[in-house]
Parts: sequence; structure tokens; C-alpha cells
Amino acid sequence: MIQVKNAAELQAMRRACAISAAALKAGGEAIEAGISTAEIDKIIYDFIVRHGARPNFLHLYGFPATACISVNDTVIHGIPSRSQKIRPGDIVSIDTGCKIDGFNGDNACTFACGKVDSEAQRLMDVTKEALHRGIAAAQAGNRIGDVGHAVQSYVEENGFSVVRSFVGHGVGKDLHEDPEVPNFGNPGRGPRLVPGMTIAIEPMVNQKACAVKTLSDGWTVKTCDGGLAAHFEHTIAITTSGPEILTHGWEEPGWTL
Repeated sequence: MIQVKNAAELQAMRRACAISAAALKAGGEAIEAGISTAEIDKIIYDFIVRHGARPNFLHLYGFPATACISVNDTVIHGIPSRSQKIRPGDIVSIDTGCKIDGFNGDNACTFACGKVDSEAQRLMDVTKEALHRGIAAAQAGNRIGDVGHAVQSYVEENGFSVVRSFVGHGVGKDLHEDPEVPNFGNPGRGPRLVPGMTIAIEPMVNQKACAVKTLSDGWTVKTCDGGLAAHFEHTIAITTSGPEILTHGWEEPGWTL
């Protein structure tokens, strides 16, 4: 069942999403050659706890960390490790969030470690723009299919592919709520967007084919062909005046809590 939030609940969502965005930004700013993904995860954990919130990924469905940190051909759900060191030219997707006052925030961004090659940069740029095109389509009265179509069409026009095995979702008292928010679809189809809905739009885009595989750890999702992958995500609220990006802070230079 889709949950529609009232004004007080939306305000609580804003707080959870602000902390989530700031934690994601802190993790991204820590990326440098030689740092381990476990060290990045610890920075994010400490940030969230220091701000009075709880890491909502930690132990969710058994996941062992605060953030999913996915490098290069890992699409999502990368498990932080002391042995995995970031190298110059890597692209690093961080997906994390927190819960405070009974509500959740969720966001993701793909960061570059130093200078990356032109195709990796284009993949990141296209994926981020696809996110914003999906957000622009999330107008009250539109449908979920309009969001997915906006993402898919832009990604495919640029020669990349949208992952279909994993999708966005509603966010609220639970991290994962109805409705599902695919990054593909047909305009005018799916649940109607109404003011008070809060959803996570999260394009997961592959450099080559859309096929993915889950490793034996039960979590790590990689491209089947070894191509790169990028992942960007915002939690947004549907309002009468247009979509409100609740996790805006991670992409705003100089923004702080």
C-alpha cells in the first residue's frame, strides 16, 4: 500500500534525508587513492551516529555495513572491505541512508577517484542527468511509468543500458515501501503520483549490456560483461508545486547540515 505523508511526516522525512545526504557527501569527500571501502564506510557510520540518527542499511536484510560501496563494474550492494583499496581512475558508487524520528532517507552517488577516462565520465554524467530527468517527470498527476520512461529514454539515447533487475521504491517509515519505481517503462502507466508521496528514484546504468549477476556472497551485483556501472539516487516528495528533492545536499558544493 502506498503511504501518503502529511505535513509533519514530510518534515521528519526532510530531516532524515538531510542527514543522509550529508553522510553521503562525507563519504564521497573521503575518496582518495589507497583508502579502503571499509574506511569510507566507517566515516559514513560515524557521521550518521554523530548526528543522532541510525544507519538504516546496517543489518537490513542481513547487510553487514552502513553503506553499499560499489566500484567500477559493481552495480550495487558492494560490501565494504578492508582489503578493497580505491585506485586512481576508479568510479565509486556509494548508496547509504539513515533513520531518525521514525523516518528514513536514502540516496546514492557515483564519485570519481581523481581523473577517470572519458567514457567513465560520460557514463556518470548521463546517469546523473537521467536521475534529474526522472525527477522532472515526477509531477503530481503523472504516473510511475512517466518517471521510468524519462530515465530509460535518455540513457538509451546515449548508448548505455538501464538495469532492470533492481528498481527504485517508496521511502518513509520503512526504507523500502510501495510503489516500485523502475528506471524503465511506458508513459501513462503505473500508479498515479499524488502530493505527499515520497519515492527514491535511482538510475542504475551500465556501460554495456543491462544484464547483471549476483555473486556468491548474496549481495554484490556486477555487470555480466565487465563494463562499468553508475548509480545515482535522490529521495523526493511529490508536491502540488513540483517534485521536492529531499536529499539535495550531496550535489551542492559548500552545502552543510
